[in-house]
Order: sequence, then structure tokens, then C-alpha cells
Amino acid sequence: MDTKSSDSTRGRIIPPSEVFEVVLNSSSDMSVDNSSDIFAEDLLTSDGNPVPGYPEMRYMPYGISDDMPFKLMDEIGSDEVLSQNLFFNILTAYGSGIVYNDRATKLPTEDEEIERFFMENSMAEFFLEQCTDMKHYFFAVAVIILDRAGEKIVQIRHKDACYCRFEKADKKGKINHVFFAQWKKPSSLTAKNVEVIKLLDERNPLGHLSVLMGKAPGYDGETRRRTSNRKFAVVMRFPTPGQRYYPLPYYLSLFRGDWYNIKRLIGKGKKAKIRNHSAVRYQVEVNDAYWEQIMDAENISDPEKIQERMKAEKEKIRDFVTGIQNSGKVWITGYFVDSYGHEQHMVKITVVDSGKEGGDWAEDVQEASNMMCYGTNIHPNLVGATPGKSQSNNSGSDKRELFTLKQALETAFHDMLMKVHNVVIWFNGWNGKVRPAVPLVLLSTLDQHTDAKKISDGKVTEANE
Repeated sequence: MDTKSSDSTRGRIIPPSEVFEVVLNSSSDMSVDNSSDIFAEDLLTSDGNPVPGYPEMRYMPYGISDDMPFKLMDEIGSDEVLSQNLFFNILTAYGSGIVYNDRATKLPTEDEEIERFFMENSMAEFFLEQCTDMKHYFFAVAVIILDRAGEKIVQIRHKDACYCRFEKADKKGKINHVFFAQWKKPSSLTAKNVEVIKLLDERNPLGHLSVLMGKAPGYDGETRRRTSNRKFAVVMRFPTPGQRYYPLPYYLSLFRGDWYNIKRLIGKGKKAKIRNHSAVRYQVEVNDAYWEQIMDAENISDPEKIQERMKAEKEKIRDFVTGIQNSGKVWITGYFVDSYGHEQHMVKITVVDSGKEGGDWAEDVQEASNMMCYGTNIHPNLVGATPGKSQSNNSGSDKRELFTLKQALETAFHDMLMKVHNVVIWFNGWNGKVRPAVPLVLLSTLDQHTDAKKISDGKVTEANE
């Protein structure tokens, strides 16, 4: 790569430590946005924005420009380590999936009504969707749908958090509705494509639903008239500092710091060097006297034939130094010493150092990748070999303990995600039969003759049961 610059660096060779800056400043498509600027817009307007089609209602934007979740997806998707780390977090949060355990046996229930509910609502897919939003945005939205009589919850559906917006809180600080729409294009939204969903009390969704369905006294002590609404939203929110409409995930510190940008700069810098660097393996120097000797020996005087002969000789030299069949062979050429005592070779072949440039950045790649893992609460060896120049791996026992510790830390997320399942179980009258649980996977040692076991409600079973 030519590291000579046409501006302030004219006339000097740029040392490797400055290659980053020159490469990135000399190419417009090599720029990297400052992620700390992107995610500085986390303050919300005090009055909110009007809801398209519902001028009397206002919603709180998700970020100043109401596109923060989409920015998060773009930034996460542009980094292979960060995206895989979040994927790993989703999988560990999912564990062995959601189950409704029989209270007596502590095994998955065999009640026909509950099993049918699981099947009709694709509960495994629903739970995985909830884990995905919880790990990305630290909150998840579920919608429960009751039968016409309002006696049973018959459907439970996931709503993508990036397309959900909360209504501005009332004077009592209560959020009453969730708006679901394609907020990427708010200008095209109308009342027809904005779904308004009644939000149950975040602290007591079961009690609120019971009141709305006339199953319990209202806040004034009287049984209220039942609402005709049969669709309600339940929000599961992981607590974060400050009372915010939209939680700020802890991994946002990666974007506000420097290491996320450093890692991207390293990748772009290496790509630029590969594109612009021409790898030359051999340097061949041919003395003018060498050509004269060939022409005299072969009696060539025609200028055109001289050029053709020189071209043919160059091809012979190229084939000699690069041909596999000539490996290990010797080529003997003459040389003489001039009057100054310097050796003058007829043909001189020099091997050019073809070592990879940028090798000094390999440790920086490893350090930046480790910071990504630290920011997402993952040990590097749990998601694969540590990226970078040096490779280090823990023993099998250490990895097993790390995996167990990682799953144990998912308890808080599981407790948040169980809210909607508890509402379903208690409202449908199943509370005496089952309780929700997420079995954890416990990796076994070889002497136990099994790869893994599951732990659910304190009961240990084989992983394939």
C-alpha cells in the first residue's frame, strides 16, 4: 500500500501507527459514525407526539427522533461479535423453553385444556420472541385475548417492541394504552393502521383485568360494569435507573464508549489496506549489459525483434522464480566488479518481505472483542474461541461452571417474563393445577453418562425428557 499522502504528509513515509488515520481520512466510504452521538438522543419530549388518526391521544417517542430501536438494530447487526453475543443471551434466556409444571409432580402438565392452549398459541415461539425483545430492548409486550364471554384467556400474542409506543401518562402517572404500528414511516400512518391496545396496570395486571371483566370490586369498592373490550396488553419491563417510558439497556455503554468504534475502525482499516496494497513477492534487477550479451549472442539487431526477445526473456525469468517445477533449482548468472569496487550483477533476484501488514492490530481486535463480551455479560469462551491473534480456552470444567453461572443470572429476566403467564394461569383458574417455569440446562460430566440435565422447580430430569 502506498502510504505517501498528498496533503500535510507529503514527502514523508507514514509510520504504521498513523495508517488508520490516513486510510480513513482519504476515503469517503471508510468513515465510521460516532455511536455515542447516535445514542445520545435518549431524552423524551415532555408533551409527546400526536397519535396518527387519534388527535386526542399522544404517545411518547422512542428517542428524540422516534427511531432509537431501529438504530439499535442497525448498530448491533453491523458487528459480528455484538450480534452473536445478543443471540447467545437470547438462547440462554430461553433455556429449555417455557413450561407449565404440575404443582404436584413438578413435571410438565398433562392437562388436556392447558396442552391445547400451548399448541394453539405456539407457546415456544411466543416465549422466544419475548426473550428476543427483552434482551434487545429490556422490555417486552404481550397481548392477551379473551373469549366473547370474557371468562377465559384464549389467545396470547407477542408484539414487537420496536413497533410499540407508549401513551403519555395521565395525571396519576399511569400509562393507559400501547400503540402498535409501523413507526418507520409515521407520515403514512392513519387510524386504520395504528392499533390501539388497552394496557393493563403494570404493577397488578391480573387485578386490573379482573376489575374490567367484572370479576372483582373496582377501586371504589363497587363491582364495575364489564367492558366490551376483549384485547389487552401486558408489559414486562426490566428495571433500569430512572423512571423512563423505554428502558435503556445496559449494553448501550458499548456505543457511548470508544471500543465499539475502535473495533469497527480496525476492520475498515484492514480492508482498506488489503484493497490498496499490491503484494510483490520478488524483485528482479536486470543489468543493461545482460540484454546486450543476449542480442550479440543471437545476432538480433531489429528493434522490434529486440523488444520481443526481451519480453520472452522476462517471461523466462518470471516462470523461473514463480514456477513450482523450479522449486529448489539454481540459476547461475554472471557478475563483475566495477572500478569503484561495487559488484554489478547481470540478474539479481531479491525476495520481498510479504509478511502481513497490520499484524500489530490483532491484539487490538481481541481486546475490542473482549470488551464487547464484557459489555453484554458473556465470557468470551462461552461463545467460541476468543477473536484475535492469541487463542486461549478454559478447561471443560471451567466452561461448564461458566455456563451454569450464566444461566443462573437469567433468573431476573425469567421472573419479569413470567408476569403474563401468571395472568393467564390465574385468570383461567389454573392456579391450583400448574405454575410457569423455565427449566435450566445443567451440563453433566462424562461420569454421569449423559450430556445434560434439566432443573425445573428443584426437580432434576434428563435433558431429553
